[in-house]
Amino acid sequence: MSIKLGVSACVIGENVRFDSGHKRSHFVAKELLPYVEFVPVCPEVAIGMSIPRPTIRLLDKDEIGIRLVETKDSTADHTEKMEAFSRKKTEQLAGMDLCGYVVCAKSPTCGMERVKVYKESGYAASEKSGVGLYTKQLMERMPWLPVEEDGRLNDPVLRENFVFRVFALKDLHDSMAEGVTRRAIVEFHSRYKLVLMAHRPVEYKSLGKYVANIADYDIDEFFTEYRTRFMKAIAHCASKKNNTNVLMHLQGYFKRDLDKTAKAELSNLILAYRKGEMPLLAPLTLINHHLQTHPDAYLSQQSYLNPYPNSLRLRYGL
Repeated sequence: MSIKLGVSACVIGENVRFDSGHKRSHFVAKELLPYVEFVPVCPEVAIGMSIPRPTIRLLDKDEIGIRLVETKDSTADHTEKMEAFSRKKTEQLAGMDLCGYVVCAKSPTCGMERVKVYKESGYAASEKSGVGLYTKQLMERMPWLPVEEDGRLNDPVLRENFVFRVFALKDLHDSMAEGVTRRAIVEFHSRYKLVLMAHRPVEYKSLGKYVANIADYDIDEFFTEYRTRFMKAIAHCASKKNNTNVLMHLQGYFKRDLDKTAKAELSNLILAYRKGEMPLLAPLTLINHHLQTHPDAYLSQQSYLNPYPNSLRLRYGL
């Protein structure tokens, strides 16, 4: 079964923008296509706005808060319609096992962050602190869901992290396919220990304690809390320092199996990665090679070593 990925319709090339155009992302629409099933949404069209249509913006009316209005006619207010649609749509999406969502940057409905909020004087607020009305509801309804903007996916680190989170959430869904059980959660968590060590060492320890006491909780309540905490933890991009610590941890598993030359080769690759001279893929490839020659049941199941299809080539420059 393919991975369900929510997406602003314009990002995959649908001509639904105010000017009848689109904001097609090559990475999303082309490179992710073999792995995902898109669930496209255009909130403006969904509430009955035309194509083309007047531009809209977020307006801060002090007495009543943030409103979604037309740029040239602030009395044309679409706030109630958009909020009602957003609540209904995100509730529907919450039951679809979405694994991620790519939204259109800067949009007053879909922007994830730094959306311009205007004052009634006509000037934008000094800080771009707004969030699109639809995306705000999406993130509040599903705080565990990986959400990213199309433009930010041009950053290789953010792109890798987003795709990794999408595949991790898919793995979590699949792991619970036969029902949420303590065993299923513990086994999933075990596969992601090194991931948590690389992304969020503090939460690696905290979640470890939480899972160790799983028998003390109602299983459904536990899973809801665990899912959110786990997904928020891996939303922190793995640092070079943390990755190096994990690589050295992995290296320790082979200290009895490798000869002096092989140990030095691996150590040198890890050092070259730490210095920025080699991508993360280099030491990981060698570790996977040694793992084939010297199998280890625990390491073989670690998602850190193979988090998503290699054909995506996301770790080549990290």
